[in-house]
Amino acid sequence: MKRLLLALALVASAGSALAADAPTLPVTKAPAGAEVYIISPQDGATVSQSFTVRFGLKGMGVAPAGVTHENTGHHHLLVDVKVLPVAGQPIPKDETHLHFGAGQTETTLKLTPGTHTLQLELGDANHIPFDPPLVSKAITIHVK
Repeated sequence: MKRLLLALALVASAGSALAADAPTLPVTKAPAGAEVYIISPQDGATVSQSFTVRFGLKGMGVAPAGVTHENTGHHHLLVDVKVLPVAGQPIPKDETHLHFGAGQTETTLKLTPGTHTLQLELGDANHIPFDPPLVSKAITIHVK
């Protein structure tokens, strides 16, 4: 029994050492003065169930995911997200965290009737938020 416990303890300590040595993705510094914003729709707008969202970016360029060029990133649209993605981790990809990794600067959304929030976050080539994070002001829209 002592040998079994010793073996388990060795495996556990080796596993935690491996986790500590796991590589992490680098965080890209945001250039001073860079901004991401929603061009349209306007905050407080009433829109149909299918509508276009246009993305704005100042002080940087857009490049597809996986392409590393200085001072570039790609858009992620956060729909009804209350807590921003975790710093230093890839932005999730799901029905509320929409990725535009081909370098798109607009999209057509289809949302259910009601009140929704939209916010942009710029990610680097690896979908990691910049440091400091480049996020737009959250806007509220009303879908009829």
